[in-house]
Amino acid sequence: MLVQKIHHVAYRCRDARETVHWYQTHLDMRFVLAIAEDRVPSTGEADPYMHVFLDAGGGNVLAFFELPTQAPMGRDPHTPAWVQHLALEVESLDVLLATKQKLEAAGIKVIGPTDHTLFQSIYFFDPNGHRLELAANTARPGMLAELDRVKDAMLDEWSRTKKAPAHARWMHDGSWNKEANT
Repeated sequence: MLVQKIHHVAYRCRDARETVHWYQTHLDMRFVLAIAEDRVPSTGEADPYMHVFLDAGGGNVLAFFELPTQAPMGRDPHTPAWVQHLALEVESLDVLLATKQKLEAAGIKVIGPTDHTLFQSIYFFDPNGHRLELAANTARPGMLAELDRVKDAMLDEWSRTKKAPAHARWMHDGSWNKEANT
C-alpha cells in the first residue's frame, strides 16, 4: 500500500488553549506540539494561525487550527450534524461506560451507548462543535468476515438503487444471534 498510516487529522477550533485543555481533561490526550506561523507554508498566504497537535494513542495524532483573522466557524448546512464526526476507539465497553459517566459529570451531553453490533458507541460534541464518537469493539467471531464477503455486492446494489441493501440486515435485526444459537 502507498499509505502507511494517517499522519494526522486536522480540524478548526475556536480557541487553541481551550481545545487542548478540553481534550487533555476529557479524553486524556497528551499535548505534543504547537506550530504558529503568520503565513501559510503551502500557499504563502498571509493568514496567522496556531496549529496544535494531540496524541490520540496508537501513533494517531489529532490536530487543530485556530484562525483568528477568519470568519467564525460554521457547519455545512446541507450535511446533518450526525454525519461528520471523528470516531475514536477505546479499550472496552467498561471504559466506554466509565467515560460516558465522566463526560456527563462534567456537564457534557452524551448520546448512547448505541449498539452497532460490531461495536458500541457514545456520541458528544467538543467545544468547537465537532461531533466525536467513542467506540468499544463488540464484534463476535465471523461478523467481520461476513461483512467482508458481502461488501462489493452491497456497494453495487446501493449504487443502482440508493436503498439500503439487505445483505447485512443481521447487524440490526438480531438474526446473527438466532443463527449463532441454532
